[in-house]
Order: sequence, then structure tokens, then C-alpha cells
Amino acid sequence: MQPFTQHTGLVATLDRINVDTDQIIPKQFLKRIERTGFGQFLFFDWRYLEDSQENPDFELNRPDYQGASILVAKRNFGCGSSREHAVWALADYGFRAVIAPSFADIFFNNCFKNGVLPICLEESQVEQLFHNTSGEPGYKITVDLVEGIITDGEDLRLSFEVDSFRRQCLLDGLDDIGLTLAHADKIAAYEERQEHATG
Repeated sequence: MQPFTQHTGLVATLDRINVDTDQIIPKQFLKRIERTGFGQFLFFDWRYLEDSQENPDFELNRPDYQGASILVAKRNFGCGSSREHAVWALADYGFRAVIAPSFADIFFNNCFKNGVLPICLEESQVEQLFHNTSGEPGYKITVDLVEGIITDGEDLRLSFEVDSFRRQCLLDGLDDIGLTLAHADKIAAYEERQEHATG
């Protein structure tokens, strides 16, 4: 998993509440067994019209949002079913961080397991990011996980908190498998003791 320490990226906003995982990645695309390749289907029903043409009215299709790596959304983002594919799609599309006033619990946990940083801010702070983005095409911010701050090189400075264990896992680029492998020597030693004890 790619470590997350500090990231500067273009901001895209999604002005909708209660965005559920079926909207993030519709169920017909869940047949793949890989974690990659889902980005092309992100927000599929909103991004495309019935004739498979891009919907010009959908936010992420705006020319000035192309290449965005930080998504700012409204409350209760990632609600609905527990599909981990939703985070896979966001990550494969290129998003490294998602900022919102609140997240669904399972989606929130899945973000950390897949190298995407979910950041909870006050609604007024999220609105400030919406305002800044709408007033400045190509608006970028820097998310510093080490210091726990968000800046834009001008007047913006927002603090955020992340659980210390999850923070360290992101800083080190460790998912559940990586955490297990970090203790490979201890696991091997335990298994050897068990084998001798039962042998």
C-alpha cells in the first residue's frame, strides 16, 4: 500500500449528501476480482448518459476537475452496503483523500485499509473548501498527515485528527496484510514452538 505522509492535489467537490456505495460503484461492476480497474466505473450512473456519453452536468466531468486527487463531499459519504470496491474505485480513479463532515463507519474503515485518507471536518470548514474551489479553478490544497493540517498556500489552515494507530499505518503504508507480515519473524517463531510442542 502506498504510504500517505503529505499530499498536494487538485480539489474536486461533490455537492450531494448521503452518497452511498452503490452510487460510488454500481453493483454490475463488482464481478472483477482484482482491486484495480474500478476507477473507470466510479460514479458511473452520474458520469454517463444512457448513450454512454459523458454527462456534462456531473461535477467530475468538468474540465477543471480532471486529474483531481482530493474529493470534498457532504455528510454521510459512503453510506449503504459495505462493499470495499467503493474505496477501490476512488483510489483507482486517483483520489488520495476524501474530506466530508461525516462518513459511514464501514466505508471510513475501508479507506484506511486501502491507502485513502478520510478526513472529517466541521460542516462550516467543508463549506469553506466548497467556496474556495468554486471561486478558483484549479484550486489545490496540501493534506499533511504528519502535522494533521490542511493548507492551500494562502490563508487556509485547517486542523484534523486521525486515530493514532490508523495514522501510523497510513504513514508506513501498511494494510492488514502488511501489518501481519511485519510480524512474520514472531509468527514463524511461534509456529516453530508449536510444532516442537506437539511433535
